Amino acid sequence: MADLAQTIARQLPYLRRYARAISGSQEHGDRCVKRCLQTMLERGVDRGLDPAELRLLLYRSLHEVWSEPPDRVHAAEPALADGSIVATRIEQLAPHKRQILFLTTLEGFSLPQAAEILRLRPEVAADLLGEARADLRAQEATRILIIEDEPVIALDIESIVRQDGHSVTGIATTHAEAVALARREAPGLVLADIQLADDSSGLDAVREILEHYAVPVIFITAFPERLLTGERPEPTFLITKPFDPDTLRVSISQALATTKARA
Repeated sequence: MADLAQTIARQLPYLRRYARAISGSQEHGDRCVKRCLQTMLERGVDRGLDPAELRLLLYRSLHEVWSEPPDRVHAAEPALADGSIVATRIEQLAPHKRQILFLTTLEGFSLPQAAEILRLRPEVAADLLGEARADLRAQEATRILIIEDEPVIALDIESIVRQDGHSVTGIATTHAEAVALARREAPGLVLADIQLADDSSGLDAVREILEHYAVPVIFITAFPERLLTGERPEPTFLITKPFDPDTLRVSISQALATTKARA
């Protein structure tokens, strides 16, 4: 049992990342992950599952929680019955086609595995993935502020977002530069590293920017598990270095879509 618990614990940061990205909220995502774990404990988990099988089970169980009627979720977990767990309503989540995109890019599942998680026929999953990629190409452009102290990574990010039609308001390497650039030109989205050149914090820079602008933020870090504990206010959108260009594109699309839906 200890080995099983350790295996699940290693997967939790990434399950939280996915849940937050799809629901667009740290609070809703983390609550659904909690409910997912409670449901698995109630049903029992086969200790003979290998880590890959257990990972598939975790993500499939998370989607089952999202598919449950809200009253069932509330009844099963009184601590969640405060009326705010709207992410359990599947219609308020990212659509299946974006879920497949996240599963195959951000989380690294194969298309057949993603279809299994979502309980879709493989041909349906393939069609939805094609639609999702078409949506990416048609996404609305925005102004992006890049906060990154590694020049090669910063230029790579700039190249990717410009190829997708976005404009770049500037590249900042420190907290002070980031805040100054944001004040000079309001960004539509912020891409931020965590640790900056002068040992300042990208998190602190973003907090200061958000005092003036309500914009979506995507954090990019080599250590995502440090920011996905569920113990404090943490990023909703977070991708891991090194990243695939499609992962960045999908994250930008979801962050912009979530913000638009709330407007």
